[in-house]
Amino acid sequence: MRIGLAADNGNWHKARLKAALESLGAEPVLFSLADVAVVTGAGEPLRVPGFSAGLPDGVLLRTIAGGTFEATTMRLGVLHALVASGVTVWNSPSAIERSVDKAMTSLLVARAGLPTPDTFVFSSRAAAADCVAREAGPGRPLVLKPLFGSQGEGLQLIERPDDLPDEEAVSRVYYLQRYIARNDGLWRDYRVFVCEGRAIAAMIREGDGWITNVHRGGRPLPWTMPAKAADLAESAAAAIGVDYTGIDLVEDGEGGYLVLEVNSMPAWSGLQQVTEVDIAQAVARGFLNAVRAARPPRLVAAQG
Repeated sequence: MRIGLAADNGNWHKARLKAALESLGAEPVLFSLADVAVVTGAGEPLRVPGFSAGLPDGVLLRTIAGGTFEATTMRLGVLHALVASGVTVWNSPSAIERSVDKAMTSLLVARAGLPTPDTFVFSSRAAAADCVAREAGPGRPLVLKPLFGSQGEGLQLIERPDDLPDEEAVSRVYYLQRYIARNDGLWRDYRVFVCEGRAIAAMIREGDGWITNVHRGGRPLPWTMPAKAADLAESAAAAIGVDYTGIDLVEDGEGGYLVLEVNSMPAWSGLQQVTEVDIAQAVARGFLNAVRAARPPRLVAAQG
């Protein structure tokens, strides 16, 4: 089984996934979506590096190469074309589109009836300012997040309309979410890793400030995941349709949890430090199970 492993950066994750796939009998071929071409006129028009004889049996995504809107559109188009040709892609391009767009994630989580902080999304600064004047104030801020941001980059606490940046600074989309402070004053939230519909590992993320992402200095701590947190994370993954994901949760102050974010290409180096579960192995195994399940059955010639 020849597998395309799309990974442009993150050598630690790349090496773990490659080793896990090899240990399970697959042949992973590293490539970048940025190097895939479309060439018509001679056989299969989609040209994936390392697969000159055809297409991969499956593609496991670790990262999508960054770039312009046009380049990103093409790379997602490549993934859609792979899916249309019968190639198993984890996560699917549709799931990536739903989870990368925080507004769509919030919409789908809310439609599924799952608890999540109150969220407000606007295209104009005037509408966002009216919302802030109504919903926020000193000591009760809203969090302004980049629509396509990750790893805690670009987050701002907004208490007054004047705190809002200009429309150009947020690409004309204001994604605002109610900040949920803990009763004990700690800066702490939770990451649950879900694969094949099951919550397989989790951690506490604790910071010295309100942004707790490990990439931004947050500390991973072991966590015995309560059943209600596992159930919520699994339900959130199902609502978005992701095959493997990191679900960010926060306590609601009443013994329950709220869904903050659903990540379609999660990092797990911090989580791996505090769990005995081999996450790369779990992802590789689940992915190969999906590839095998999608393959058409082979016909066996009758003997006689």
